[in-house]
Amino acid sequence: MKEGDDGTPDEVDDLDLALIRAAQGGIALSSRPYEALAKELAIGEGEVLERLSRLLELEVIRRFSATIGHRALGIVANAMIVWRVPPEDAERVGGIMASFDEVTHCYERAERPEWPYNLYTVVHSPSREECRKVAAEISRKVGITEYQVLFSEREFKKTGARI
Repeated sequence: MKEGDDGTPDEVDDLDLALIRAAQGGIALSSRPYEALAKELAIGEGEVLERLSRLLELEVIRRFSATIGHRALGIVANAMIVWRVPPEDAERVGGIMASFDEVTHCYERAERPEWPYNLYTVVHSPSREECRKVAAEISRKVGITEYQVLFSEREFKKTGARI
């Protein structure tokens, strides 16, 4: 995919960007959810669907999903689990960790002398004890015993990436 001077793929125009921004604000829960986007952008509903399909094909948009208020569903504990994984095993171990349903994020980051952890997973569960059990299960499955479970104390902001 070729990119322009600003890093935006050549196949993405200003209307595509406006559509992405509008969709990020939320899509109406209705029988015709794209109709409001079409009206906002002064284009047809069919064009909205065509553009979204193309943006998905280009992998500019990865997916559409609902945002669930997990606390309202009883999922009140979340933890970042930091793992010390030999760099040569990071890809294999990260893939296994990412396969757990309870894991919502799995990242590799550079370790530091004062912080030797290089893999990070985020787990959401009904309780802190459940988070600890998931961490122990992951540990057993991947054979990594050097880890810490860090629980969130307070949420200041939570949002997806936006353009």
